[in-house]
Order: sequence, then structure tokens, then C-alpha cells
Amino acid sequence: MGKSLIPPEPEKIDEVPLRDALEERYLAYALSTIMHRALPDARDGLKPVHRRILYGMRSLSLNPGSIPKKSAKIVGEVMGSYHPHGDQAIYDAMVRLAQDFNSRYPMVDGQGNFGNIDGDNPAAMRYTEARLTDVARLMLEGIDEDAVELKPTYDNSGKEPAVLPGGFPNLLANGAQGIAVGMATSIPPHNASELCDAALHLIDKPEAKSKSLLKWVKGPDFPTGGIIVDSKEAIAEAYVTGRGAFRTRARWVQEEGARGTWVVVVTEIPWLVQKSRLVEKIAELLNEKKLPLVGDIRDESAEDIRLVIEPKSRAVDPELMMESLFRLTELESRIPLNLNVLIKGKVPKVVGLAECLREWLDHLRDVLIRRTNYRKSRIEHRLEVLGGYLIAYLNIDKVIKIIRAEDEPKPVLMRTFKLTEVQADSILNMRLRNLRKLEEMEIRTEDKNLRNELKGITSLLGSETEQWAKVGEQVKKVRDMFGPKTPLGKRRTAFADAPEHDLAAIEEAFVEREPVTVVVSEKGWVRTMKGHMADLSGLQFKTDDKLDQAFFAESTSKLLLFATNGKFYSLDVAKLPGGRGHGEPIRMFVDLDQDAAITALFVNKGGRKFLITSSDGQGFIVGEDDCVGNTRKGKQVMNVKLPAEAKAITTVAGDMVAVIGTNHKMVVFGIDQVPEMARGRGVRLQKYTSASLSDVTTFDSKTGLAWKDGAGRDQGMSMKELADWQGNRADAGRLAHGLPKSNKFGKPVE
Repeated sequence: MGKSLIPPEPEKIDEVPLRDALEERYLAYALSTIMHRALPDARDGLKPVHRRILYGMRSLSLNPGSIPKKSAKIVGEVMGSYHPHGDQAIYDAMVRLAQDFNSRYPMVDGQGNFGNIDGDNPAAMRYTEARLTDVARLMLEGIDEDAVELKPTYDNSGKEPAVLPGGFPNLLANGAQGIAVGMATSIPPHNASELCDAALHLIDKPEAKSKSLLKWVKGPDFPTGGIIVDSKEAIAEAYVTGRGAFRTRARWVQEEGARGTWVVVVTEIPWLVQKSRLVEKIAELLNEKKLPLVGDIRDESAEDIRLVIEPKSRAVDPELMMESLFRLTELESRIPLNLNVLIKGKVPKVVGLAECLREWLDHLRDVLIRRTNYRKSRIEHRLEVLGGYLIAYLNIDKVIKIIRAEDEPKPVLMRTFKLTEVQADSILNMRLRNLRKLEEMEIRTEDKNLRNELKGITSLLGSETEQWAKVGEQVKKVRDMFGPKTPLGKRRTAFADAPEHDLAAIEEAFVEREPVTVVVSEKGWVRTMKGHMADLSGLQFKTDDKLDQAFFAESTSKLLLFATNGKFYSLDVAKLPGGRGHGEPIRMFVDLDQDAAITALFVNKGGRKFLITSSDGQGFIVGEDDCVGNTRKGKQVMNVKLPAEAKAITTVAGDMVAVIGTNHKMVVFGIDQVPEMARGRGVRLQKYTSASLSDVTTFDSKTGLAWKDGAGRDQGMSMKELADWQGNRADAGRLAHGLPKSNKFGKPVE
């Protein structure tokens, strides 16, 4: 039988509004995530989990050069003593510290399978081993000398550092990524030698701004190399504000083959890009025929990266082929910069480059002062002990007599020789074998040396200039350790200007050029059929729908759509649905107003002139290039107000205009009476009382007016036969005998 639930006594129930309870709890969660999980400390550039891993490894004596121990033992120590969270989370964090393609300056030296750039997982922690690197040693240097504040561990069983001494510019050198609640951080890796040079300048000129430090810090330095193709202005802006992004491209070379053939070999890829996923993506795009310039891709990587990309033919421009790959794949990647860090380990703030380095330098000075004070206290303690030893040495027989005779020798010694408690304890704790070493000269020499050191320490603690000089020496040592001539310190990422290419050529490079037929139904559904199909009788349409128009184009063509709202819209044929089926509504590709319909759809050839008209008889001539818009919203060219709408469009060809209304009246006049505009309402072409414009066409006075009759046969009239309809713009016109009753000339834009 289970225990029955005993309800609490009414007076012990505290009623709290749900809103307050949620706010309080969510704020606590947010603060915990920001402070203890996602954002790095500006001083050592570490999050708590990384700090605890390094400290835990040090407590296991896994220093550089020592024998590595099993990762499972390290994870167990860190989890049990410092980080009460999941073992896999701790192991994953340790693995990232060991991966040389992830960390610019690895802090863990891993033995065994620690994963690779293809994205393969590391071996389980029971198989791998690890120890610290020299970078980690620098980060921990001085931790036994009270360099940083130690706080109680989660179970109060020991102490852990609130921040590491951080003798290495880790925040910027290794970078950090993290998502908290309501804020995130993204810091790419940098070159440690360059950071040290900038820091030394900052020591000399504390008021220096971020922009002046760019003389040394040119930009990020990724472990995987690559080329940054941003302008210097964009990079400077990012470092001044602490926010921005870096366009990083893969490094590639062209290798010549036999008989004029060639391939492109990619040797470096952008940071945090998985090579296997990159190759899969390129293969997918090849299958979808979105990379017409590329023939094949294969991965020939071993220790180094080697992706071989074959062109479709030797005539392909390698620069253009790579440009198409950069646009569609992760061979070009935008790596964000968001310098959001915890200042003094407490306040999240987005900082610039100068403030970032300033925080590190100020921390180095704090650590120096703490370590110096610790050394000072140790020297003072030792001098006190040496004073006691000297007294004991000079009065050794009397000291031995007191120790042998007295039950409590300590107070007697203190009273007899005026000793302090520390001195009396040190004499009493002294081993007999040390008596022979207690020579006066040795004691006095050590005392003298320590007093000289103490003098220097006191001087250092009293002079800010001396302190900064000492910090400068420390930074110079780090710079020399990771200088540009060392294998680890050599810059890997280069800088270049993005090559400028003809945009039209790049666009064409993304689509295979082949003939297609564009089919549009009366209800506005569009699709493309392969090849130029003359016979469209076999085409299927949705119920209550039928063919409106079809025309020939190419897969690389652009279409212009003229709508009843007076707007022109641009469409790529390559983006239209192909194959069987009924296609898709044209509204899926452009933001066509609900009350607007298609007036005309045709291939954009460029350079032509159109005569566009509205139902109320207004019209003007516009250049085709002025009709092309780049957005889904289209480009407003003809201004129309409901109930009027854009009604007809024709290509300007000849010197005469013929306009016909719904009242079957037509007027013919010279095209020189119609103005050319880029946008507007136009001028009156034909006057109506209770009718509206039906169609318009242009023709050459030498050849006369041509049109198609109801059966689709070609008909025509000479200028002599058109004499009755000749007039001026804005005339009402006369009834058009012989013209189609549909009031259409049947000449669409081609």
C-alpha cells in the first residue's frame, strides 16, 4: 500500500502569481546559461567546462611531456570534482580542444582517434588518451602562486579557479562559439604572434583605438587556412564595432594535364566546414545540373586536403567555374564575428578589438600583482624562519638543553631568545641531520639574497610602470614562442580581393543552356517543356483551364511579365517547373497583386522599345531595359488607377501606330506623337466615350498594317487603304471594316 498524499496546511501555502514565478525562474535560467555555459570570459577566453577540463588535467599531472592518461579517467575526474554534468558533454569539449582543424592552438594533446575534418566522430573515451600542450601550460602558469581567485567546487569538497592565469591571448587566438538566452557569441581564431604585437603597442599607448591595432591584426587566422576576400574597410568596421563577418574562400590551384586538359585542386577549405558534406553537396548539385561548368569532383585527400574538380570541357574558364562553386557551396563561407564576452567574468558586453586585448592585459597585470604578493609573503615567511635558524645556530647548545629539559619547550624558547611562534615552530620541527647544515654563512647568504629579491618585489609592487614592463616581457616571450617562423605560429589564412566577374556570365554558369518551350495556361499556370515543341495538342491542363500562349526560349533566358497593374516582373526560365504535370501558378514566383492579371509574358532580349497602353487609352514608349526589376515585387512602369488597367503592349517597329477600341473604332497616327518615358501614365492615344482600348500595334508606312484574322491567316492594308483612319493622337477614330471582330491585331511581343 502506497503512502497517501498529505495536503499542506493552508497557512504554509504561499500564493505566487504565475507570471512572477515564470519571470523569476526564466531569468535564473538565462543568467545561468549566459554566465556558466555559453559566453567566454574576456580574461582567459574560456567557458567553465574548458577551464575545468584544463584544471582537472593539471590536477592529474598531465603536463606536456608526461605520459598521457585515458580520456575516461580525465572525464571522470572533471565530472566528479568540478563539473557535475554529462560525461559526453565534457568529452566533446575536450575533443574540440584537441582537434587541430578546430582549434588554432590546441590545448589538449590527444593520442588516438580524435575525429577528422570529414566530420567523423572521435573514438569513445575509453580508447583515447590525452595530456596538456604548451599552450595550456601557459594558461595555467602560476595557478599555485595565488595567481587567481579560487572558489568552492559544486559540492564544497575542494577549490577551483574562477578564471585561469591566462598567459596566452586565448580569447582571440582560439576564438569561441556559443548561444545563450537572448544573446550569442562568435569569435573566429586569430594569429597569436599578431595579437601579442598589438598588445605590446597597447602597453605603450593605452589609449590606442581598435583601428590602429589593425596594423598588426590583419584579420582572423583559421586553423584550416583559406582566403579572406573582404575589403579592408569591412574588416576594420567589424573590429571597431565587435560585430561583422568574414567572407572566407577555399584555396585552389589549377593543375595542367596531358593534351591541354586541366583540373582545379582545392587544398584548403573554410573553417568549420565538413569536407565530406561539402563533397556530397557538390555531387548533388552536379546531379541536379546546377553546375554546368563542372564535369566531376573526387576527394583525393590523405593527410592534407586535396579535392579535385574536373571541368566540363577544357574551354571552360577556371575562374568562372570556381565562382559558380563559391556561390552555391560552402567553398565560400561567411564566418561571423560577434565579440560578446563576459567582462570581469560578470557582465556580458560586445567589445571591439582594443577593449578585448585591454581586458587580457589588465588581467595579466592583476595576475602579476597577485603572484608577486604571494612571493613577497613567502619571502617574508622564509626570512622570519632564517632569523630563527640563525639564533638556533649561534646558541645551539642552549637550545638543545631547553628542548631536552622542558616539557613545553616552545614558550621557553620564545621567552629566552625573543622568538616568534613561527621561528620557535621551525626550530622545533627541524631535523637533527639539518644541524650540520646550519652554518652561519649559508644562512646569512640566503638571507641576503632574499632581502635583495624582496627589495625588487617591493619596488615592482609600488611602480605601475615596472608592472607593465614585466607584463610586456611576458607577452614578448609568448610572441617568440609562437612567432611567424614557428610551425604553429605561421599565418595560415591569406587575404585577397574578390575577383570581379560579369554577373550575366556568372548567372549563365549556374544553368545548363538548352532549348525549352514555355507554356502558360489561361488561369496563369506556367511550366517549361524540353526542346522547341511545335505541336502542343497533346498538352494536358487542369479542369476548366486551357492553353493561353506558348513560346520558345532557352533555359538561361529571362522572362518579362507585364501585368494589368502596370508593373513588370522578371522571371528566370531555369526556376520554372519542368517535366510533366500542370506546372505551378505564376504567382508562386512573383508577388502579383490579387486583383492583377497577366497582360503579356515574353522573353527578355534587351535593347528593344515597347509601346505600352492602358484600358483608358493612355500610353507611352518605354525601353526594355527600363522594365527589368530584380525583386519579386516587380517594377512599377505604367501608373494606372482602377478601374483602368494596363491593357496592351507591342514592340516598336516602324513609324506608325494603330490603336483599336472595344467600340471597333480605329485610329492610325505617326509614332513621333508618342513620347518615350521610363515611367508614368502616358498620353491619350484614342478618345472614348463609353468604350475602352482593346489593342495597339506599330507598323512601317512602307509595308502597311498587318494582322491575323479569326482563322489565323495573315491580312493587311496599305497606307492608301488606311487613309480613312489616319488622324492624330487622341482622335476617336472610325469604325474598322475588315478588321477582326475580336478587336485584336494578333501581334504579341516576340
